[in-house]
Amino acid sequence: MNKLFTIDIHTHILPENIPSFKEKFGYGGFVSLDHHKPCCAKMMMDDKFFREVDDNCWSDEARIKECDKLGVDVQVLSTVPVMFSYWAKDKDTLVVAEFLNDHIADIVKRNPKRFIGLGTVPMQNPDLAIQELIRCKELGLRGIQIGSHINDWNLDRAELFPIFQKCEELEMSIFVHPWDMMGKEKMEKYWLPWLVGMPAETSLAICSMIFGGVFERLPNLKVAFAHGGGSFPATIGRIEHGFNVRPDLCAIDNKVNPRDYLGNFYLDSLVHEPKMLEFIVDMMGEDKICLGTDYPFPLGELEPGKLINEMNYTNAKKSKLLAENALNWLGVKKEDFI
Repeated sequence: MNKLFTIDIHTHILPENIPSFKEKFGYGGFVSLDHHKPCCAKMMMDDKFFREVDDNCWSDEARIKECDKLGVDVQVLSTVPVMFSYWAKDKDTLVVAEFLNDHIADIVKRNPKRFIGLGTVPMQNPDLAIQELIRCKELGLRGIQIGSHINDWNLDRAELFPIFQKCEELEMSIFVHPWDMMGKEKMEKYWLPWLVGMPAETSLAICSMIFGGVFERLPNLKVAFAHGGGSFPATIGRIEHGFNVRPDLCAIDNKVNPRDYLGNFYLDSLVHEPKMLEFIVDMMGEDKICLGTDYPFPLGELEPGKLINEMNYTNAKKSKLLAENALNWLGVKKEDFI
């Protein structure tokens, strides 16, 4: 059987050399890389160790070699969510975003048939976010990655709506990724913020956009959510029931049943479980699930597309999940990459 064309919409990248934003701005909390040995670096938050990464986290050459080995034709690049820096001063977050977006745009420019870029913007300041969103479009990026919340704002917050509206107008896609997980102070052991908090964060983001009427008001907005929608797919029955029995609490901003929006947005395929993949494909529709792996991190799918390829699906259905849906979400054509 010929290999099917494959696009991974959920991959993260960092610049190899990150300036000292602490020195530049005069306060800490920003991420830097300590290249303590060849092809390996420690991600540091000031003096606190966060994560160790290999050179495939910054080297496009290393990524292309691994993609060739793993059968991935195109990666969609986005920053590591810890780089969002929404907590920083607005103009400083903009400077960080400009640096990260220029880096991703440069990699895409050098390898236009292998990579598609998503930017990051200072979401806590909608005016600056829209300014950088427009620049991302000019750089050739196909959309932006945003967090599951913006500091104390959930994604239904009225201040954020103009950003979403501009994304729809500019045909810029949105990838929503969990970050700064809720309840993390109660989940210090067992890596629970990543195992429990992340799925909850993604459900929070989806419910906020549904109940807040974002999808109702912006029907052409193209949004994808990470990690198979987190806990949302498994709890849609509860969410719908709550909407039906307590409309006084749930239907205050949007009176449309949450279930009616299934199929109005995309999920990636990163669920690690065949039955769950089958469930979200059935629930959302085979046109709304895209391959996503969380490359190059170990909690992701280590063999991209393995779960999809091992399903008892026709090649036509697999082709949708592996690439065609991603092309539609991003508004690009396969011919641009072959």
